Amino acid sequence: MNVALLVARRYFFSKKKRNIINIISIIAMIGVGVGTMALIVVLSVFNGLEDLIKSLYGKFDPEIKITALQGKSFEANADLLNRIRQTPGVALITEVIEDNALLRYNDRQMVVKIKGVSDNFFQQNQIDSVIVDGDHRLKRDGKQYALIGRGVQYQLSIRPENPFSPLQFLYPKAGKKTIINPENAFRQIGIQAGGVFAIERQYDDQYVFVPLAFAQELLGYENKRTSIEVKTHNPANIDKVQAALQRTLGAGFQVLNSEQQHVSLLRAVKVEKLFVFVTFTFVLLIASINIFFSLSMLVLDKQKDIAILASMGADPGTIRRIFLTEGAIVAFTGAFVGLAVGGAICWIQQTYGLVSMGMTTSVVEAYPVLMRPMDFLLTAAAIILITLLVSIRPARKAAAISVRDHL
Repeated sequence: MNVALLVARRYFFSKKKRNIINIISIIAMIGVGVGTMALIVVLSVFNGLEDLIKSLYGKFDPEIKITALQGKSFEANADLLNRIRQTPGVALITEVIEDNALLRYNDRQMVVKIKGVSDNFFQQNQIDSVIVDGDHRLKRDGKQYALIGRGVQYQLSIRPENPFSPLQFLYPKAGKKTIINPENAFRQIGIQAGGVFAIERQYDDQYVFVPLAFAQELLGYENKRTSIEVKTHNPANIDKVQAALQRTLGAGFQVLNSEQQHVSLLRAVKVEKLFVFVTFTFVLLIASINIFFSLSMLVLDKQKDIAILASMGADPGTIRRIFLTEGAIVAFTGAFVGLAVGGAICWIQQTYGLVSMGMTTSVVEAYPVLMRPMDFLLTAAAIILITLLVSIRPARKAAAISVRDHL
């Protein structure tokens, strides 16, 4: 029989008197429960935001992106492209030319990112699923079209497929130093807007997709490319394909997976989540101070009981375990309720989306929530550590009580 657990349960569930010690224990239990619930909910919201970011960028970004380690472009000759295609696991490659250009539409203008892509670009991603107006195809009936972001459309008041008002792109000509007419310093080409996409504001407000040949002509890149986008046969093997491509291409290229393409943003989310975890852990520690007070008062109240147990043969270790167990019962009861309620709140939000983002332009209607077992495990570990910290001193004081002085 576990004497420490038996006595601790007796102290905790005793109904003979409800004094200040019981009240403090209940307050401690409620504090731990509320703190645990809040921690689980907040961590799950951060998980949801991280997952949302990945899913949004997944519609735009390739599984693997190859860029030059130095400079913004590289020579994409047939040998290089063949080496990439023949790498095990590579299913598809898309050539990309991306640069800034000036876009004019009627009497308005703005600087945009023009992204010229080869014909198989839409086999790489899901942009065709986020078209809000027009058609996503960049070539139709032998004619070239541009696909513009919704933010670009709003800023320039662009009407897709309007044959009377094409988009005019301007890009500086290389090597022009002394020019009397500023207009001659730019290469200018027109193209009709064929469709509008809406992914995320960062992209919607600046990106315009055009056929690769159009970008080559406008930007004068010829055989140079700013990146090669790669689709794999099996997404589960992306890391292996990435490593194989890096070995094939050598040190002059960067081979980035989807997370590495946005490493700063995702790292910022993870750092914020870490700070939130640390902050709420301190909140739990403060809430658990009530456990320290209740145990300290319980030791004073039960001095005679402790002396009797000691006289009956209970060693100091057993006395310590009684009060450590008492603190654990208070903390773990609150923590269990907090974990259960926090998990239930997250499940309700995931299933029914009760809490709205409150923005009509938001990409999701409700706050994204994603529960992860590791968050529950880390929270439980933090509570165990905190319980030990606040319980060990009262337990030592109890074990040090003199039998002679209290009998």
